[in-house]
Amino acid sequence: MLHLEPRTEPSRRWSVIAPPLAVALTMLAGGALFAALGKNPIEAIRIIFWDPLFSDQFAAYARPQILVKAGPLVLIALGLSLGFRAGVWNIGAEGQYIMGAIAGAAVGLAFYPAEHWAIFPLMILAGGLAGWAWAMIPALLKVRFNTNEILVSLMLVYVAEQLLASMALGALRNPEGGGFPGSRNLQQYPAASNPELIPGTGAHWGVVLALVAVVATHVLLSRHKTGFHIRVAGQSERAARFAGVVPARLVVFCLGVSGALAGLAGLFEVTGPAGQISIDFNVGYGFTAIIVAFLGRLHPIGILLAGLLMALTYIGGELAQLMLGLPAAAISAFQGMLLFFLLAVDVMTNFRIRIRKGRG
Repeated sequence: MLHLEPRTEPSRRWSVIAPPLAVALTMLAGGALFAALGKNPIEAIRIIFWDPLFSDQFAAYARPQILVKAGPLVLIALGLSLGFRAGVWNIGAEGQYIMGAIAGAAVGLAFYPAEHWAIFPLMILAGGLAGWAWAMIPALLKVRFNTNEILVSLMLVYVAEQLLASMALGALRNPEGGGFPGSRNLQQYPAASNPELIPGTGAHWGVVLALVAVVATHVLLSRHKTGFHIRVAGQSERAARFAGVVPARLVVFCLGVSGALAGLAGLFEVTGPAGQISIDFNVGYGFTAIIVAFLGRLHPIGILLAGLLMALTYIGGELAQLMLGLPAAAISAFQGMLLFFLLAVDVMTNFRIRIRKGRG
């Protein structure tokens, strides 16, 4: 009989092996899924992982789009990773992302059609503050009433989605849009737009901030007292108290930072790639970022690489839908398999398999 035996300490070897092994298992299981749908699994995997980077036909378009997709994923995942390390579980980053987009777009549209250099910085400030404020709801309820931040933050996602629909159909609807839902296109409003900084790269201010956030998060975790508190709190709550950690402050800090980063991701998305507030503005970045955070082992550099990989599956998945006729649900299932297999393989980090003899 197979038996899982706890390790005396986590295995460093399995901690390193788990992410690439999870990716390999995802490819195998995804290939089986595509074959069941009547598609060539090898061709599907090649289109998803190879063609966006190296195909002469698609690479010129796909490579810049990888940075466009990776920017918000990395930004949100970095914020989530701080809380996850400390045992603070923010599952509502999607709602904070939406609120950041709504607030930032509202500030920009309030000045329309004025042109002033301060408009975009004010939108950035509004986006970050809105995400922070939305995250403070589960944070303060957790601190004051000991509510479950997982449930509260998740339920607030659905509230944010209703507010998004309300804004797209009401207060922020384009008065010149002929009655169609959605705001003005911010890409056509220079003072409130987030353009590509270097043509052909896909890099905009959101991508730049994501790279800066990677460095800042690494410094915080490795060189700052708060980073030490985050690491200790995640390993042992009792040891954290002896180290001077105040749990309430840590909850507020982690949820606040993750909310602010998610709000900024929403702001940069609505002023750049998306261009407007619409009913279907949110595309699940807040939930996908959870996969990115764990695939990157909650480490800033790992999250950067995982974000690029997940962005690759987005772009490759779109190509596979176009070239092979794969349904969008199959691509979503393929992406979800990454987290499933990572969690499954990650068991070996803390446990080892033993064969236990049955009783005679």
